[in-house]
This record gives sequence, structure tokens and C-alpha cells, in this order.
Amino acid sequence: MDEEPVIPWAPVDPLGGVLGDLRMRDTFYSRTEGTAPWGVEMPALGACMTFHVITEGSCLLEVGGEVHALSAGDLALVPHGRGHLLRSGPGAAITGRADLLPQDYLAEHYSVLRLGGGGAATRLVCGVLEPERPGAAHLLDLLPPVLLVDAGNAARGGWLSVLLGMITDEVRHDRPGAEAVVTRLADVVVIQAIRGWLETGATGPGWLRALRDPQVGRAVALVHRDPGAPWTLERLARETRMSRSAFAARFTELAGEPALRYVTRWRMHLATVELGRGARVGEVARRLGYDSEAAFSRAYRRVTGIPPVAARGRPGSAEDARPAASRA
Repeated sequence: MDEEPVIPWAPVDPLGGVLGDLRMRDTFYSRTEGTAPWGVEMPALGACMTFHVITEGSCLLEVGGEVHALSAGDLALVPHGRGHLLRSGPGAAITGRADLLPQDYLAEHYSVLRLGGGGAATRLVCGVLEPERPGAAHLLDLLPPVLLVDAGNAARGGWLSVLLGMITDEVRHDRPGAEAVVTRLADVVVIQAIRGWLETGATGPGWLRALRDPQVGRAVALVHRDPGAPWTLERLARETRMSRSAFAARFTELAGEPALRYVTRWRMHLATVELGRGARVGEVARRLGYDSEAAFSRAYRRVTGIPPVAARGRPGSAEDARPAASRA
């Protein structure tokens, strides 16, 4: 008998649940060594996110026409899979795409890329990561086009500066096991950077504002933890110690859509992820609280525009099934 897939539910704490969903799976890591002048194109990578840690020297990062100056100790996170450019300075020629240039592969997912003309040196650790759990996609959608943590802020952030220092040390000394160490440290650095962004008061569109609200945030967290429960407006209001009408109005104001529509969209988002992994339609329907496969299929088609059987075994984005506020 096939083992049933496990649908990951978030814990009760709203923001803690979001950060818990920021588990990444490594796609590729590269140590880039450039001597001025140099320039390289980082290709668009769909649902992946890219980070760059400057361990020595300086460079320019260009994303969507905006130019950001980076120096040693800085971290740049490009969370939306957008293509971007790195170059030693203004006007430095782009020699090609990073994934197509010759490089030394130290392991299957770790390489050294050498660029440039022999001038001032810059060293970076670059990584491409992909969210492992469905809840992470919502938060990543809300991040700015580039998330920067400069060396000064990293130092004030405590653990982040320590982690960046450890990555720098591993890269410089190239000790045995460096790939494994850098891979694990980089995952934590990304989470720390995003947590720092959240702690600075970033609110973004309605979904984050809803999470920050003590009562609406609790309702969202409960739905995430147990999406198959028989949620009604009355039950959600009772859980948040609000009247039905007050809760309904506040949820819609903060999240950008009514509470029960959010519940349905969240269920369909989870369903899309599980169906893409090959789960049976009936299994998903039961786990998400539907009395029959037919009722689930009607709801799925209404939200996504396609029947659930069309999504089965088709990995990819669940964009159409995400709660509307998270796509704002």
C-alpha cells in the first residue's frame, strides 16, 4: 500500500509558523573569485531564490535596473528568481551567464567560478535555494526585489554576523567538508536575513499585517495548523474571542478577503502541492476535511480553474491556489 503523503501544518504562532516554513533545499552553491574588471549574469531561476555573501572586496549588484553597491560582509538576497548582474564596477563587461561559464566543480552542487582581468580581487559565496514547504512561498512573495543586509547591520544583528564570519572562514581556508558546512550555514543565513526584515517592522500587503494582528493572526495560524477542521466563521470568532461580525470585518480588512474564502484558498494551495507530488485526489479531499471527492473537486475547480486530476503529478507553482492576500 502506498504511504500517505504528509501535509505539513504550521504551528500556532503565526510568524513563527512562517519562519518554520522557510526550510530550503539546496540547488547549487558557488564560490566566485573575481579580479577586476569582471562581470557575470545570474540567470532567472523561477521559484528559486539567490543569495550572495561578499567575503572579500566589493562589487555591484544590478536587479531590474536598480544598482546596489556591496562590500565585504554584506549579504544580498534576490528572493523572486529574477535574473540579475554582478560586476566589479560601473561599465565592467558581462562575460556570460554563470551557469554556462567554465568552472571547477568541487562536488555535484558546489563549484568555484573564476573571472576577471587580474585587478582588485573580490570573493563571494553565491547560492541558489528552493523553498521546501508550501507555506514559505507566501512569505517569499512579499519580500522586496532585493533584501540587503550590510556589514554594519549584520554586526548589530549578533548571530547573523557570526554566521557570515563562519562562511568567510570556510571559504578562505577551504578545509575538508567545507561544502557541507557552507550549505548548512547558508540556509540559516537566509532565514536570519528574512527574520531580520520581519523584525524591522516590515508589514507588506495584507497577509503579513493579518499575521501580526494578535486575533486575526491566531485564526490564520489555527487554519494553517489544521486546515481540515470544520472551520466556520462562528468557530474562528470564538477561537479569537471576538464577536462574529467584528471578527469577519477585521479579517477582511487585514487579509484582503473574507475568512472562509481564505480557508478555502489555503486548502486548495496545500492540495495543489500534494497533488503535484502524486497524492490521490480522494486522500487529499479527506485530509482537507471534505465529505466527498466530488465536493472537493468542485471547490478545487472553482478556485484554480482546473479539476484536481489535472494537477496530479504536475509539480510546479500553486500560484492560482494561494490566498489572495499573499499574492497582493
